[in-house]
Amino acid sequence: SFPACVNLSASGCWSCLSWRKRRETCFSETFNGSISLFSPVKDREERHLQDLKRSIPAGLGLSQTQITSHGVESKEGVFEASPFQGSLSTPRSPVISPSSTAASRLARQGDDLNDPSADRQVAQQISGPVVLSEDPRSTAVEKFELVRRWSLNTYKCTRQILSEKLGRGSRTVDLELEAQIEILRDNKKKYEQVLKLAQTLSTQLYQMVQTQRQMGDAFADLSLKSLELHEEFGYNAETQKLIAKNGETLLGAINFFISGVNTLVNKTIEDTLVTVKQYESARIEYDAYRTDLEELNLGPRDANTLPKIEQSQQLFQAHKEKYDKMRGDVSVKLKFLEENKVKVLHNQLVLFHNAIAAYFAGNQKQLEQTLKTFHIKLKTPGVDAPSWLEEQ
Repeated sequence: SFPACVNLSASGCWSCLSWRKRRETCFSETFNGSISLFSPVKDREERHLQDLKRSIPAGLGLSQTQITSHGVESKEGVFEASPFQGSLSTPRSPVISPSSTAASRLARQGDDLNDPSADRQVAQQISGPVVLSEDPRSTAVEKFELVRRWSLNTYKCTRQILSEKLGRGSRTVDLELEAQIEILRDNKKKYEQVLKLAQTLSTQLYQMVQTQRQMGDAFADLSLKSLELHEEFGYNAETQKLIAKNGETLLGAINFFISGVNTLVNKTIEDTLVTVKQYESARIEYDAYRTDLEELNLGPRDANTLPKIEQSQQLFQAHKEKYDKMRGDVSVKLKFLEENKVKVLHNQLVLFHNAIAAYFAGNQKQLEQTLKTFHIKLKTPGVDAPSWLEEQ
């Protein structure tokens, strides 16, 4: 509220002595007779600037900052004075609250501008990801090195193969092992031929059994319709059915023989031949690096060639160890293969002989006994195999 002694003078200023001392505050008449209040701008500016000075560190002066608004500009900053919109009892002035967060940000900015260590920190932050960017490069270098080694090894092996075929290069030969490998490959071809013939015999026997079964059904039907030839058709029907049954038994024995020979040829022997191929590749690499070492040893020995000779000696020794290891593996596998082959083929050949002899001799009991000896179960036509639950 205004003091009781307040009066308006003709000049528009307050006549009170206490209010005259503060000439910054005044009431003026507007054109329409209303009164507008201007707050004590200068006094309030000084108080707020003092608050800002206390909140801002000593290293940063107000001269380094600028508070911008749309009002009147002063030496330290620019402030805005808005017109009075409230009651006369509550004068309104622009209030700038001191903010510790803003002051700390300004202080950090000022310190960064003056502190050279900030530049080093920024440089460290910028240079940090560079370490991570070296990983793809190192990976590419490793891949390139692998490709280079593979290309060099392939070139040397190809040169060694061509030299051997042209008769210019020497090769390492194990006469005993090479003879066993040649016998194995020759036997594999012969076993494959036997397997192919056995499969042809099985197919033809199956067709014959089907034909005999159909003939037996036809004779049985005619025996019922022809009363005069009832007995003759009946005898032939029984004979054809019996032959078809024995043929199915023989067919089971032949299929068992085919399965055993197929396992021997396409799995056991093939696995050994894969090891033989690895042995031959190791032998070619060994001879290729041996030839390189011999060529370097025949040349001059100086500061440039000695490191190459030492490196070639290390590579030669590594491939020699690999070659010796593969040669030992092939020898062991050939030995086990021979033992397994004798055992498997002995049983299969006995089965095949007894089944064929009993079938063509018409000895049904001996044929069935042969299948029982080798634990062969025939699949009954029209009956599905038992499930695993029924077998349990």
